[in-house]
Amino acid sequence: MRRLGTILTMLSLLVFLPGRSEAVRVKDLVQVEGVRSNHLVGYGLVVGLSGTGDTRRSSFTNQSLTSLLRRMGLNVDPSRLDVTNTAAVMVTAELPPYSKPGEKIDVVVSAMGDARSLEGGTLLMTPVRGPDNTVYVVGQGPVSVGGYASGHRNWSRLRRNVPTVGRIPSGGLVERAIPTRFIRDDIVTLTLREADFTTASRIVTAINTALNRPLASASGPGEIKIALDAEAKKSPVAFVASIELVDVVPDNPARVVVNERTGTVVVGGNVSLGAAAVAHGNLDVSIEVNYGILQPTPFAPGGAVMMPVSRVNPEEAKPKLTEIPATTTVNGLVQALNALGASPRDLIAVLQALKTSGALHGALTVQ
Repeated sequence: MRRLGTILTMLSLLVFLPGRSEAVRVKDLVQVEGVRSNHLVGYGLVVGLSGTGDTRRSSFTNQSLTSLLRRMGLNVDPSRLDVTNTAAVMVTAELPPYSKPGEKIDVVVSAMGDARSLEGGTLLMTPVRGPDNTVYVVGQGPVSVGGYASGHRNWSRLRRNVPTVGRIPSGGLVERAIPTRFIRDDIVTLTLREADFTTASRIVTAINTALNRPLASASGPGEIKIALDAEAKKSPVAFVASIELVDVVPDNPARVVVNERTGTVVVGGNVSLGAAAVAHGNLDVSIEVNYGILQPTPFAPGGAVMMPVSRVNPEEAKPKLTEIPATTTVNGLVQALNALGASPRDLIAVLQALKTSGALHGALTVQ
């Protein structure tokens, strides 16, 4: 039986999660309903590009630049504009909860037309709106690009990363706050990041035990409601903060995740095996090449020549029938799989066969 280090060398990554879950904070398992970020989007222009902007084929860039100049009191002929130093972009941002007017957030700009690069450009003042078409952020500033593109537009070019997407750190100025409420009808609702009946029940028990009064109740596997009494209403922020620090032991589902491309195998701590027998064998093919002398026929012109002679020797390894006893511990599972001495693809095939036969007790996810 090989040691565990041998199979770890054969696998690009083999992870076995511990069988016993450790206590974690409620804060790491749930999120407070109503406390969330909001996505924003806008349309703007990036100027100052060194000939890497849009071409005349991007008609919307020409129209946008013409309209911008007219609002500034300049009447120009759209047909005579050269927009290669300008690029039309979509501006996106994520407004964190409880953001106040005057705060600054990052914005991301992405080229819409046929611009080659946004390197060296500056985003002009752009209103960034929410789903209700209300302006919450105004973006402006120099664009930071993590790539570059060089060469002729229509000929050979050299490009690194994606130069048509950039970020403006602190380039978005919050103009309007989004109302955020985490208390509705004197109830704070916690939403589990992964819905589970057992975990939800444990959270309710842990919160009620910590508060020493039955204020929490589970309305489903993914939602917990906590009623605020007179004492909690005096300082609701401190009350929610105390709940977030309560320790809970979550219930992890029995799951095996395998990635055939990278050879990664992750086995959850609650995975167990039933009794089974596995036969594992490989077919090795070797090609042997020798050289011989080929003599010409009598009275034929020419001389002797050297000719390669190939011989294929297929050798099938003797299948190894390995018994896997029923086990409920990760250590037993490690020893059972380690006894096979399989390669990553073979190990994945064995796990799939065990799942099909019903010997693998847990969900099998193949990526």
